[in-house]
Amino acid sequence: MKRSLNVHKALELFYGEDPEGEPISNSSSEEESGAEYEEETDWTSEAEQESIPMKSSSLHAQPHHHLEPWRTGNDPDTAPLMSKFMPRRTPGAQVDTHAAYSPIDLFQLYFSTSTVQTLCRHTNRYAAKNKEIGKKYTWADVEVEEFYKFLGLIIYTSLVSLPSIVDYWKQNTITSVAFPITVMTRNRFGALLWNIHPGDPEEDDERKRTSAYDKLFRIKPLTDSILSACQAYYHPRKELAIYERMVATKAKTGRMFVLADSSNGYTVNFNVYVGKTHTLHRLSYNAVMQLIQPSYLGSGYHVYMDNFFTSPQLFLDLASMKIGACGRYRDNMKGCPTGRKNALTRKSERGTVRWIREGSLVFVKWKDTEEVSVCSTIHPAVSGEIVKRRVKEEGGHWAVKNFSCPTPVIAYNKHMRGVDHMFQYYSTHHRTTRWYRNIFLHLVDVAATNAYILHCDISASKQVKPMAHKDFQNELVSQLCGVGSASVPIQKSVGHFPIAIATVTDASLKATQGRRVCQRCSQVDKKRNLTPWKCQSCNVALCLIVDRNCFAEWHT
Repeated sequence: MKRSLNVHKALELFYGEDPEGEPISNSSSEEESGAEYEEETDWTSEAEQESIPMKSSSLHAQPHHHLEPWRTGNDPDTAPLMSKFMPRRTPGAQVDTHAAYSPIDLFQLYFSTSTVQTLCRHTNRYAAKNKEIGKKYTWADVEVEEFYKFLGLIIYTSLVSLPSIVDYWKQNTITSVAFPITVMTRNRFGALLWNIHPGDPEEDDERKRTSAYDKLFRIKPLTDSILSACQAYYHPRKELAIYERMVATKAKTGRMFVLADSSNGYTVNFNVYVGKTHTLHRLSYNAVMQLIQPSYLGSGYHVYMDNFFTSPQLFLDLASMKIGACGRYRDNMKGCPTGRKNALTRKSERGTVRWIREGSLVFVKWKDTEEVSVCSTIHPAVSGEIVKRRVKEEGGHWAVKNFSCPTPVIAYNKHMRGVDHMFQYYSTHHRTTRWYRNIFLHLVDVAATNAYILHCDISASKQVKPMAHKDFQNELVSQLCGVGSASVPIQKSVGHFPIAIATVTDASLKATQGRRVCQRCSQVDKKRNLTPWKCQSCNVALCLIVDRNCFAEWHT
């Protein structure tokens, strides 16, 4: 008796594929990088490599794209019906826009007094713990007012860029600046930075090597507080952007996934990558789903992302949540078109368009100086848009020409600029050896940037011109540091005079009483030489003898 073939078996024999629609190939892994992926991301995530691709639930979920040829820019297309834009709150600042807010008022929405009190308490405990285990440095418990000054100096380092932290306190050099030393000493700033600890160190130690241990516990109290404020005081507009920010340290590189308002770069949501997890989905899929929260946002939002995040299954699942999506994709991504009939080639002219629609998904390819691939559940493939490009003609001169461009490509380029807004506002801080310190510095950036965006939104509602970003930061630093005015008067050069460290003379005391380790010998020569002398203005212990004049060398 002959066996009859069902539809799945017939397709498998005819196309050489399994019944689920996934091509049988040794190179079908979604981690193989295509040209587009190499352009935007120059590394491959370990977590990405070990993630388990999601299987299609039906034959229609992973269509056989190579059955259908690529259509051209002359073929009409219709955008899918999108859900009505229904945000949970009126988009924009969620504060009294009629009230007057100073820069510090807006900054303290994120770093509130209660948040800073918690930071002070945990930092003091961590410093005491370090003293108990024998670390030698001067420490006095930090209070709220001083901690705000510390935050002000951190923001100041983004206004005035110097090679290293210690350079902000060096005097009588061509890069000397007068402001930091009027706020706190270099040693005090360094002690605060070394001991900053947002989480409770005692509770952190208790949880180590237990199932209750959280890798982010050391920073989690602050991330939770900042994230709650980001969502409480602002509601995003319709277009959103998802991007990945690298948080680099001297030891390793961390990663943060960020959801931002595309119109201004306001950070709406973020999460910190903590390491490999074995789930049914890819790392990028999980990152997007954690950032998109319809219960907070509402429905009808459009989210844009780069090719690290884009996948057909992700876009379909977002569409089921009434969230539209658009992003660049990699050609070897599972579920993307694999057919080559009527496809773009290397010889295709600039401005050539190809597209394929599969239900609510449209895949478009556009030839610019290189091939650009974009997927969308929001737009039609083409709607007559053109872009201007400078081209070099045969005579050697340049001319501006018009080229047709797919609608998703234009929308992607427009709305991913929110990421550029954010990078424009953010500063590059000096790296530290501890990853959680760099996360802390990043959160200071988030707070200062979001505070400025709130200022701009409030100014727009009052129909007044907002402060320039630099002026806003200047005023914020002066208010945090208690200067009273953003313009710091030019100080006369500080005189440096050696004075004795010991304050009393007593013959019964040892000759070494009151001596301290020379800072220059310790840092430059890596030697522990004791000296009875220090600088009167710098309060730095330095050798002052004939064959070792560290005092003179330190101040030149």
